Parts: sequence; C-alpha cells; structure tokens
Amino acid sequence: MEKIIKSYSLHNFRNIPQISNLSDELIRDIEIVGRVLPFKTNNYVVNELIDWDNVSTDPVFTLNFPRREMLRKRHYDVVEKILNENADKRLIDEVVKRIRLTLNPNPAGQEHNVPYLGEIKLKGIQHKYPETILFFPSQGQTCHAYCTFCFRWPQFSGMNEFKFAMKEINLLLKYLKAHKEITDILFTGGDPMVMSAEMLAMYIQPLFQKEFNHIHTIRIGTKSLSYYPYRYISDKDSDDIIRLFEQINASGKNLSIQAHFNHPVELSTNAVQQAIKRIRSTGTQIRTQSPVLNHINDKPELWAQLWRMQVDLGCIPYYMFVPRDTGAKHYFELPLEKCWEIYRKAYRNVSGICRTVRGPSMSDLAGKIQILGIQEIKGEKIFVLRFLQCRNPKYVDIPFFAKYDSKATWFNQLKPAFGEEHFFFEKQQCNLHAKCDLLFE
Repeated sequence: MEKIIKSYSLHNFRNIPQISNLSDELIRDIEIVGRVLPFKTNNYVVNELIDWDNVSTDPVFTLNFPRREMLRKRHYDVVEKILNENADKRLIDEVVKRIRLTLNPNPAGQEHNVPYLGEIKLKGIQHKYPETILFFPSQGQTCHAYCTFCFRWPQFSGMNEFKFAMKEINLLLKYLKAHKEITDILFTGGDPMVMSAEMLAMYIQPLFQKEFNHIHTIRIGTKSLSYYPYRYISDKDSDDIIRLFEQINASGKNLSIQAHFNHPVELSTNAVQQAIKRIRSTGTQIRTQSPVLNHINDKPELWAQLWRMQVDLGCIPYYMFVPRDTGAKHYFELPLEKCWEIYRKAYRNVSGICRTVRGPSMSDLAGKIQILGIQEIKGEKIFVLRFLQCRNPKYVDIPFFAKYDSKATWFNQLKPAFGEEHFFFEKQQCNLHAKCDLLFE
C-alpha cells in the first residue's frame, strides 16, 4: 500500500495533532524563528521519530522544529517586535533578509567552486576537488524535512543569489566530457530523492554511455532514509527507484548513497531498516555521515551506538563533521577539542569494522581538514591537522599544526603554531582571516 507523505511548514504546522500538547511559548518560538530559518517536517518524522512526551530534550524534535535559542536574542527580539506590530509584509521580508545575511549564508566560499563552460557559469555545479563534482538538479532543491542545522539553508529560503541549481543536463554532460579527470559525481541539494524515479533517471542514465567511462562512482546525498524511508518501500515509484539503482550497478558504475543519520533513533524504525535492506539488495553501498551537534549527539556513547547500528545494517560509517559556520551554528557548535574528544572516545569503543569513519572534519575553503589530535611540542600546546581533501591535491595528507585554542569552533579561528605567520598552504601576502582573499600556491 502506498504511504502518503504529508508535509508541514510554517503555514500549517498547527495542523499537526501533537502540537496541541506544546506550550503557547514554544509554538510562538516556532513561528518567530521559522521566519528566518527554513522549517519543514512531515508525518513520518512527527509520528514515528519524535517523543512528544519529552520535546524539551528530544533530538529529532530539535532537528526539525526551530527553537528560540537558534536565533541570537537581538534577532529574535526584532522579529517578535515587528510581528507583534503587524508590520507590512515588505518590512518583515526586509528585516528577515538583513538577519539572514548576517548568518554567513555562503560558508566556505562555495561560490569559488562554481566552474565555467566557456562563457557559461554553471550555477548548478561545484568543482572543488579535481576528481569529484557536485551537481544540484533543480528538481531536487527541497527535502522531505529540513534539518535545523543545515548549512544549505539558503537553498530553501528564497535567497536566489546564494542558490545552486540547474536543470540543463546537456551542460552537465558537456562539462564532464571536457574534464576527464572527474571520476565521481555527487547528486546533491536539497535532496535528489524528492525527485521522481523518471526525473532522476533522466540525469543519471546518460552517464552509462561509453564517453563517460571515466565516471566510476555516482553518489546521491540524501536524508531520505532518516526522514522518509517509505521513499524506497511504498511510494508509487519505489519499485522504479530500486530498478534504477540496479541499472546503475549493472552498468559498471559504483552507486553510493551518502546517507545522513544524526542520531540512533533515526535507525530504529522498521521502515528505515527495510529501506536499507532493499537498497543494499541492488548492490548499492550506503555510506553514513553526520556533524557532531550540541543538543543532539554530543556524547561519545551515542556515536559508538550509531556506528554499530549502521554496520549491523550493512552501512559504512564514513564521516563525522564539524558543523559549518552558518545559520544556527552558535546553537549546535562545540569547541574543536570537544569534537575530537567525542570522536576518539567513540572510536576506541567500537571494533575495527566500524573504524572506516573519518573525523572530525571541517569542510573549509581550502579543503576538508581533519583534527588528528592535540599534542604538546617544545612547550607549546597544538592542534595536529591534515587535509583529507584539498583544492591543491599535493597537500592532501600532509600534517600541519595550529595553536591550541580551547574556544575555537572552526578553522578560521585558529592560528599557525610555532610562531609562523601563515599556514603552509597560504601565500605570504594572504590574510588568514579575510578568507575570501585566500590564495593558494
């Protein structure tokens, strides 16, 4: 029987039956914060994942429903004031836009990743590392539900100047033909799995042609297994999705689902376990990733449990991220030292089969920077770091060092160790804290 998804947004969330159990204050917080940060959830999340008797501490409620603390007090107060005054919609929109622009809507300089094809700027592609491109199909620029920590929140907020999307499949194919160094393509968003099987196939099946033999791996970045696993079980085209996955693997391409699981409860339902089993039956890999988030998964025992459950279900733990410096980061962020402590304590309490995971990792302008640890060398306490990926591939896997900072939550807050003025990958004239001016050798 087809499972019907019902979505809830700021306009109709009061129709959620369980909302009547919330306090008036909490409902008002959702209405105020939801004006600035995107809000969307659905009946699967509401009915099968949230413990409505304990919403004050429930991780999935916090992952889906805006809380007052996700806005700075000054921002919350000004939005509350203009709403109380029944301000004109144009004024509300202008105030909200100004607040959003203070929230670093384009973290890690993503505009630097957008390539050109001749004179054409390919706004739906990011090409940061030589072997991998990200593609943002226009029809996949929403999700079954929105994560409150999402670093791509501008995609869903009407901020078109920060949106990555395109539907021109021919431009994608021409770009791939011109760049034979590309071996991996990641379909991302939003969430490509909101698209119909027919639409997804339109983008993927052309890659089966011989001229794209240099493409070895197709990845699909998705939260659908967490937020709507019925997509693979009982949607009207679930069987078509499974057949498409089978076709991809039969073509000789490697298909990898990059699945986002932030908490063990997301792996606990029969629906998600059936969906994982069905996807894996096609020969598809499922690799799992999540940021380490204050209020959600900031305990090592949760991560150890998460990795064990994933391996038990046949998934591959892949990444632990540091939450990006955007949106509600002040609510979710943890000191880098704390992130590393959570990672290593969880890592040492699982078997080697779970230790495929890498982290904690920061996707910064220069590349993916892993925190390897904290050491003291010649009387100086330092962070030991390395690039897991880098714009300049020759820097991958080279350890480098930053001064210890107990309060730092992101790479741009760190300074080079041992009296160095710049990190080794920066030119001497570069100002570290003017990130947009970074130049690489």
